[in-house]
Amino acid sequence: MFKDNLKKLRKEKKITQEELSKIIGVERSSIGKYESSGVIPSVDVLNKIADYFNVSVDYLLGRSNAPANPIDPFSFSNIQPVKKHRIPLLGEIACGEPIFADEDFEGFIESDIEADFALRCNGDSMTGARIMDGDIVLIKKQDMVENGQIAAVIIENEATLKRVMYFKEKNTLILKPENPRYEDLIYTNDELNQIRILGKAVAFYSKVR
Repeated sequence: MFKDNLKKLRKEKKITQEELSKIIGVERSSIGKYESSGVIPSVDVLNKIADYFNVSVDYLLGRSNAPANPIDPFSFSNIQPVKKHRIPLLGEIACGEPIFADEDFEGFIESDIEADFALRCNGDSMTGARIMDGDIVLIKKQDMVENGQIAAVIIENEATLKRVMYFKEKNTLILKPENPRYEDLIYTNDELNQIRILGKAVAFYSKVR
């Protein structure tokens, strides 16, 4: 059974005896003996063969009809467990007209996203960006964002979530909603002193609807 199973697995994998010998670290002639005469290799080599084909040693030796070992996804070098951390949820931010920026601590949320704090969205001005009323938006602190990015912005003492566009030559800042029902908020010259960017929106969590 071992020789038949080994040959079957190798052909399914479409590799030669020489290729398999290099993978598991034996002579090519050894693979030939395994497949022709049924010579059973050492436990170490058996384990290497089983690991490569993702089967159990019992299957290789014909003692089990279930070929595959249970797959541990984290055994692959390019798949790693998600490392979550706690992000403070600091109250609401307007997705409509700016509202008072009360940083009422509501607790923490668990996320694998790199962010400094989270805010609960209030309103429907960002629905075009798929951010709905009640969604949680994650914010990474920074006082500047690139044109077209969505940011949490303080206007005097009021907070809003909008897409930011800044035109340096005109000294003009436009905070754009993502809903045609709302008009752009436009600030120029000295009015810019009223504006402070809290940070860039990096992700959001939406309720099932």
